[in-house]
Amino acid sequence: MSTYPLDLQALSIGLLVVRVVIGLIMAAHGLRGTGQFFVQLGFQPGPAFAAAASLSEIISGLLVALGFLGPTGPALMISVMIVAAMTVHWEHGLFAANNGIELPLLYGAAAFGLALTGFGNYSVDALLGVAGRWSAPFTWIVLVLGVAGGFVNLALRRRPAIEAMT
Repeated sequence: MSTYPLDLQALSIGLLVVRVVIGLIMAAHGLRGTGQFFVQLGFQPGPAFAAAASLSEIISGLLVALGFLGPTGPALMISVMIVAAMTVHWEHGLFAANNGIELPLLYGAAAFGLALTGFGNYSVDALLGVAGRWSAPFTWIVLVLGVAGGFVNLALRRRPAIEAMT
């Protein structure tokens, strides 16, 4: 039993707030990728992987913030967050204070939730009349492709050789 009666306007405003905050922060995050950092993570060529990650973060963030193209933006965001969690944050545990997986996990969970709920009435999809046309099977397929894309990217990674300490 629900605590609150379903209010589609309030739901749409809540989704708008989540979309704009998550989406714009993700898009801004994509503006800071560097090739050398990706080389250190084991991605070769570093500049190409940095550009791909940056573009993915910017595009996924903007798609989510605008509420455009249904589950596409969330799936792309999940893909990028899988790579970030596994390559940068995993060894540091859960919490962000220790550079753990907390933030990529939160971004990924928010993206997953938005893909499943839809973007609400205050979105480009709603404005164009395509909101609600993304079927559940299509949404799940797109999400699975996003997850698979993250793991394929990880499979392309070559861990850097550990230099001998002298």
